[in-house]
This record gives sequence, structure tokens and C-alpha cells, in this order.
Amino acid sequence: MKLKVKKIDPLDSPLAVSNNIPIKRKKNSLKSKLWRDRYLLLLIFPGVLYFLIYRYIPMAGILLAFKDYSPFRGFAESPWVGLKYFKLIFEDAEVIQVIWNTLQISMLQIFFAFPISIVLALMLNEIRNQVYKRFLQSIVYLPHFLSWVVVVGITVIFLRSEGLINGVLVNFLDLNPIPFLTDPTLFKPIVILQVIWKESGWGTILFLAALSGISPHLYEAAVIDGASRLRQMWHITLPALKSTIVILLILRLGNVMDSGFEQIFLMLNPFNMETGNVLDTYVYFKGIQQANFSFATAVGLFKGIIGLILVVLANRLAKKFGEDGLY
Repeated sequence: MKLKVKKIDPLDSPLAVSNNIPIKRKKNSLKSKLWRDRYLLLLIFPGVLYFLIYRYIPMAGILLAFKDYSPFRGFAESPWVGLKYFKLIFEDAEVIQVIWNTLQISMLQIFFAFPISIVLALMLNEIRNQVYKRFLQSIVYLPHFLSWVVVVGITVIFLRSEGLINGVLVNFLDLNPIPFLTDPTLFKPIVILQVIWKESGWGTILFLAALSGISPHLYEAAVIDGASRLRQMWHITLPALKSTIVILLILRLGNVMDSGFEQIFLMLNPFNMETGNVLDTYVYFKGIQQANFSFATAVGLFKGIIGLILVVLANRLAKKFGEDGLY
């Protein structure tokens, strides 16, 4: 039987270490590192190409916000006007109303729709029958895969004047029909309920993933100490979800000026336009229908800047309270 003798690098010897001899190792060149990781780089190449083509290259279009763009003059020949269209944002009363509508809908989604996902994840986590748990998860995930066209269509069928809800009110309760789809005061509650029904189940995925990482020994120790299920949830489950909740909340604040174009656009009508028109639909009406491309670009850029500021502030606030934050 032959014994294999391992060769020891003189620089790694105990004598070299004890005498503090500087160790010089051969650095891999960038070319060799790229060749070594060529298969991993090949895997991420489609994603990088997607962001490059559809995210970064189109960013050159934000120059339209600083130009009086005309399709007949072209991008290069359109005159430079500086911050003219940004000043118009704050001078136009309609823009102020649109921003207020956007903030209202976004904040209502944060206060009502966001916590529903947490509560639903906690409820699913308490189910011990795995077959029943997976069945319920599939049921609550399903609405996420429906398009907003389908969701709004279902809403119209139920809430129109001759719909199911008004049919019950008139025929069984002897009440007057309620104009759900044309009453401006009901627009925002209906939109929030749609978001809750469609996205709450999908929002539980990250919370359930975080709950799966909790050590079962913590619950066993809590049971030995006499803690009830409610106490276990309060002192073990919720603290484990805290960092996930903070990160998702920061990301949600970054989209606070984005209320969702498809849903709002499909729900709008002449009766609820004043309370339902948001920045996304306003940009569409101004930029596409009225061909005011520069003003619409300025509004869109303003929305992105506000989102960036909110993310930075929320991230700093999270760090002050001891959380990791996004970066």
C-alpha cells in the first residue's frame, strides 16, 4: 500500500506563519475568472440582456421631459426647454388632484391589503394537515393568475345595476339599487377590495418561506413554558417575520406613486374620473391620447424620483430601528 505524501507550500508552513513572512499568492486574472465562471455567466446573460434592452437603454427617453418634443422635428431637433414641464406639474390643478388620488389609493393598499397577506400567512401556518394546507394555498394563489381584465369583468357582473348584488338588494331586501360603479365615493373601496382578493394569497409566499425557517425547538420550549398558541405567535412567529415585513414595506413604498394602470384604467368612467384618475392613467391620457409626450415624460420621471426618495428614507429609518434594510 502506497502512502500519498501531500506537498506543503513553504509559505503555508508553521515556520513562515510564526515568523510573519508575507504570503504572496498568485492572483487570478479577470480573464481566467470569467472563463472559470463561464457557465454561471451564461445563465444570467438573458436576464442582463433583458434589463439592458428594456430598462436601461429606454432611459435615454427621459430627455423628452426637458425638451419640447415634436414628432415632426424628431428627438435631436426638438428644442431644449429645461424644467418647463416640471413647473407645469405644480401649476396644473388636475395634476395635484391626480397625485392626491394616487397617494390615497397607494396608502389604502398599504394599510389594508398589505397586512392581509401577513394575517393569511399566519393562518395558513397554523394548519397542521398538510394536504388541506396545500389545497387552501392553491385556492388563495389562484386569483393572482387572473388578468385585471377578468377581475374587473367579474366586478362589473356583480356590481352593475342589474347585477347579482343589486338583484339581492331589490328582490330580497326590498332596497333601492346602489350605483357601485358610478358612485365616486365607492371607487376606492372597490379597488382596494379587488387588490385584496387578487393579490393577498400571492403575497403570503415570502412570509410562509420566512416562517419555514423558524426552528421548531423554539415552539417546543414555549410549550414547555406554558405559552398558548397566541403567545407563540406573538413572541416567536411575528418577530421572525419582522425583517421580511420591513423589506417588503420598503419596496412597497418605492411604488407608492404607482397604483396600477390596468386596474384603474378599466374601472374608470366619466362619473368617477375625478376621484379615480391616478398618475399612470393621467400619463396615458396626456401622453398618448393628447400627444403631449414631454409633459407625460416629466410626470413619469417625477413619479420615479419620489419613489426613489421614499425608498432611501424608509431604508434609513429601518436601519435606525435595528433592521438590515435593503442595502
